[in-house]
Amino acid sequence: MDGSTVRPYIVSAYTLLKLGHLSNDEFAYLLPLCTTKENTEIIISEIKKLRKGIGSIDEIIQSRLMEMENYKEALQYFLYTDVTENVITSIGMNRKSSRAGGEAYDKWYYPFYIILRDVVLNKNTNAVLQLYEKSKKLKNKPGNLWRRFIFKTTARRKLKNDGLAALNDVPLVHAASEDNFKRLFFEQMHLFKARATLSDYSDLNRRYFKTTDTVIFADGKVEFDVLPRCWLYSIENDLLKVAFSPSANLTENVDLHEIEPFLVIDEHRLYENLKTLYGISVTSVADANRKINDERYKRFNAMIDERFNRDILIDLFEKFERREDDAIRQAVTNNADIPTIFEYILGIAWYLISDRRGDILSYMKLSLEADLLPRTHAKGGNADIEYLYEKTASYSAHTLLIEATLTDSTNQRRMEMDPVSRHLGEYIISTGNENAYSIFVSTFLHLNVISDFRNRKVYKYYGENRENVVNGLKILPFATAELRTVLKNNITYDRLYSLFEMAFNSSEPELTWYEREVVSNIHIKC
Repeated sequence: MDGSTVRPYIVSAYTLLKLGHLSNDEFAYLLPLCTTKENTEIIISEIKKLRKGIGSIDEIIQSRLMEMENYKEALQYFLYTDVTENVITSIGMNRKSSRAGGEAYDKWYYPFYIILRDVVLNKNTNAVLQLYEKSKKLKNKPGNLWRRFIFKTTARRKLKNDGLAALNDVPLVHAASEDNFKRLFFEQMHLFKARATLSDYSDLNRRYFKTTDTVIFADGKVEFDVLPRCWLYSIENDLLKVAFSPSANLTENVDLHEIEPFLVIDEHRLYENLKTLYGISVTSVADANRKINDERYKRFNAMIDERFNRDILIDLFEKFERREDDAIRQAVTNNADIPTIFEYILGIAWYLISDRRGDILSYMKLSLEADLLPRTHAKGGNADIEYLYEKTASYSAHTLLIEATLTDSTNQRRMEMDPVSRHLGEYIISTGNENAYSIFVSTFLHLNVISDFRNRKVYKYYGENRENVVNGLKILPFATAELRTVLKNNITYDRLYSLFEMAFNSSEPELTWYEREVVSNIHIKC
């Protein structure tokens, strides 16, 4: 737009602090219009009106565009010039690729304009179907926006039979003069172009802000996480002072106070703002961390209830089994690969099986975004999930190492047999926790993998110094098909633990062990 320098995060922080949150549409279509200090204050004011039912996002976009000198000049040129294809491509101001490419991209607006003018100004009802056919030449999002704007229906028979009655009741369709028609066409053309561009960049902007781990995208809203909001709350008015000035440290790795002195984090001010904004009283770092962690779990549990309840988890595990990767990403996130998402969903499932006991957010060895969705997997060398269980009437205190994989057939034998055993052996040696055991969860279980893990029961695992030894490893393979049964029948970990114990201590031969001691018990005894 018209800002020579924009520091996007600072502008966004100021806007979020002033408004509390942004809707997804406000984030996508209005925040990018904050290109100067003046524009930012105008946009914030317009959003406040919008939330009171005054105006619309389209009106705000259109207003901002038509305040810009290049758009004013293009409109005046259009109003006082005979319309040709060159005029249309000129006033289109297309920035795609080269000038020639831009002209080629916009040239289809010319025949569309000519027929639309005939329909509107001459009331040519017989040209409505032809107008729709020409609109199909307008590609991508602008074309779709134009068609939804003008036509009540896309059925060709109705367009032909209904004529003018098939058009929407919008000002452009009722333009009474050439000047009025030209002005409305110009404004609508650039509104739809702007909406398409802003929509295209919205996902990129979303990814950019997610990398900061400070902004939450959830429930149709964009807002700060607790600590970032408390940090910036006291300095929100300072932010705008530097939001549109160059930064000498843009490519440097420097401390916050070197970026701007007012960005220094004041611990006591954080505590004050926690009380002011969230009603949370704290007196120490440990207390603050505990309270903030409680808030994270409130959000995490609410997200599970809405997005990852047992029925949804069952459906997702079926999708993993069929490797419907696109559907999985759509349901969970586009910011993590499928194996990482599998570990994340498995962690949530085990959290539910465990009656939501335990600190699953730290048990999962995943990097989570501020909205608590997965981003990346932690470095190797440990189990995917280390679930700590305190002593209950059903079992003694112990650790369950959960290993997850989507590999199958020969790859599963080659890639999983050694790491699973090594992770458990090293964990027992390093912690001295002989009550630790592992389950190996996969959508497919290779017979030789089952056999290998069963035989680890009498296997000696030696540490690197050869002095530390673990006499036998307790590893149980577990397919997602059985995990789905556990979720469907609301089997809790207390019951599952006793079934695992019975299966592990069984003397059933490897060839039939899994079907008789795991599958049958899950289906029959539960």
